[in-house]
Amino acid sequence: MSSPRLSLPALPPAVVLLDLDGTLTDSAPGITASLRAALTEAGFPVPDDAGLRRFVGPPLPLMLRQSGVPADRVDELVATYRRHFTAGGMFDNAVFPGIPEAMDALAAAGATLAVATSKPEVYARQIAEHFGLDAHLTHGVDGVFGADADQGARSGKAEVVAHALATLASRGVATGPATTVMVGDREHDVLGAGRHGIATVGVAWGYAEPGELEAAGAVAVVATPAELVTLLRGGRR
Repeated sequence: MSSPRLSLPALPPAVVLLDLDGTLTDSAPGITASLRAALTEAGFPVPDDAGLRRFVGPPLPLMLRQSGVPADRVDELVATYRRHFTAGGMFDNAVFPGIPEAMDALAAAGATLAVATSKPEVYARQIAEHFGLDAHLTHGVDGVFGADADQGARSGKAEVVAHALATLASRGVATGPATTVMVGDREHDVLGAGRHGIATVGVAWGYAEPGELEAAGAVAVVATPAELVTLLRGGRR
């Protein structure tokens, strides 16, 4: 499945929505350790390391269902995972090299920077504050938008993007396909933004399978944060 082929807005874009896991931070160690502990505790088979890494980024309930967890046990497993995650896995994490500098360069070019992540907003904001990412966002921690913690209506990437766009618009920021770009490392970033007509630039340092971002319809895939800045500031390759 892919999103319609879209184009980058007039550069530099006014709004840059940044995914969190795999785009700003290398969160796989804490997520996979928490998931391994939760699956073991609940009596489910544990995938190998590569299989566990596929869970990083997309909504956890969706990935659990796709991996064969019965629907009537998904909520239980999510709760067990979150217990392990908040006990320490949340901060077994690191900001990718070059990310703060890239965020500052985009802000200096006039972009409004915000986070749009499938991670529950309550956790995403704690992570942003813990690692100092909020200092590089236009609206600080209030510019971190995520999913509902209770698997409510705002659970997928498209719903999170809608939440981010609506909130930014209420603050007087011009949002929409002509002014906004998504930056992410997985196909659900591309597809979720594409639901709103927004183009996505993929990042190669995250957790996508080879060819995943291109197949989903990313307008470009960049290899480094510096290359992302060059592209978004108008230096098309």
